[in-house]
Amino acid sequence: MSSEALLEDDPTPLIACTISRDVQNFDLLIEDMETELGEAWGDLSFEDARQFFRQPESGALKFVAIALDHEDESQLALIADLVKSAKAQDVKVILIADEVSPMALHQLLQLGAEDFIPYPLPEDALHDAIERLDAPQKVAAVDFVEATAAPQAQLQSGANGIILPVQSMAGGAGATTIAVNLAWELATIEKKGPQPRVLLIDFNLQFGSVSTYLDLPRREAVYELLSPSDEIDDDLFKGALLNFNDKMSVLTSPAEILPLDFIEAQDVERLLEKARSHFDYVIVDMPATLVSWTETVLNAAEFYFAPITLDLRSAQNILRLRNTLKAEELPFEKLRFLLNFAPKGIDMSAKARIKRMAENLEIAIDVQFPDGGRPVREACDQGVPLGIEATKNPLRKEIHKLAASIHARQTEQLEAAQ
Repeated sequence: MSSEALLEDDPTPLIACTISRDVQNFDLLIEDMETELGEAWGDLSFEDARQFFRQPESGALKFVAIALDHEDESQLALIADLVKSAKAQDVKVILIADEVSPMALHQLLQLGAEDFIPYPLPEDALHDAIERLDAPQKVAAVDFVEATAAPQAQLQSGANGIILPVQSMAGGAGATTIAVNLAWELATIEKKGPQPRVLLIDFNLQFGSVSTYLDLPRREAVYELLSPSDEIDDDLFKGALLNFNDKMSVLTSPAEILPLDFIEAQDVERLLEKARSHFDYVIVDMPATLVSWTETVLNAAEFYFAPITLDLRSAQNILRLRNTLKAEELPFEKLRFLLNFAPKGIDMSAKARIKRMAENLEIAIDVQFPDGGRPVREACDQGVPLGIEATKNPLRKEIHKLAASIHARQTEQLEAAQ
């Protein structure tokens, strides 16, 4: 249906419309809109949409699907105004994005867009997004009574969970992606019976991305929890946590950028002890910078995961970190090096480089994660773990294996202690 027809009286009641620079660039969207809505949808250009939202009848729409690609980022201000105009008319917004930068998507989602779908559209993605428009929000503050008594958790007061920090050895090594997906895999690891209770903590107080990768709001209660105090009571702790998909709990980074020395070692120690007392696994996404309380987290950790890449930056930083930890008599042996973006198995020269890197640094590269490609970026932008969005992705499969080995080890130790 043309944009002119949409702006005129039409006998077919419209449920939705697409908004784009040229909808013909999104042929799969046209097919899916016809499948879902038949003739009950229209199409508008960006300029026509601005005019349309000035008319009262625009409020009769259920939703609009705003489709954009990287060329449209120059018109981001106009598109942002369209999102705000739609929200003002109580019309819901689904973003269809083809190679759009994460910052642009984040801005539009922050303005109130309800959902995001990458283009080309995955099978049934539009259908599922339309259904989600009427679904209740899955994100809510953790009910601590339910959290500690839920069948999938079976975690009682006095539990003794393990701390598993993740800290990149170089920028872009993927620590947050690994932390988020490792937490999700641990939270859903059991095929039958109760699931472990998992808490994911974002300790990157300045630019933490866990909330973005899980599409969670940042709450003021996090600031209150992290503020210096002599103790942390259960009410304060539960008030700062969010529930993701009824599977795991999350402590996001604060809403405002804070200096890394805002919290001190004793504050971190109290928070980790509180977390261990209520959860089986506590995954900590660490800042890339060493801070005064890094030692506290390292000493509390069962393992300290260090994602690296196959380059000189990672090698130099590992060497410098080892020298620093040994000079302070801190346990360098707790570090477990995870090679991210590992080359494929048929690349024999890369295998030789990995072996030389490990030998020269006198370390073991415990796990090699393959490059998950575009689906990983899309899952992060959409705010869902790979275990939901791309179950067959090679990176997701390897993170699942790591989670399974951690859980098997922990289960064996618990059974041996009984």
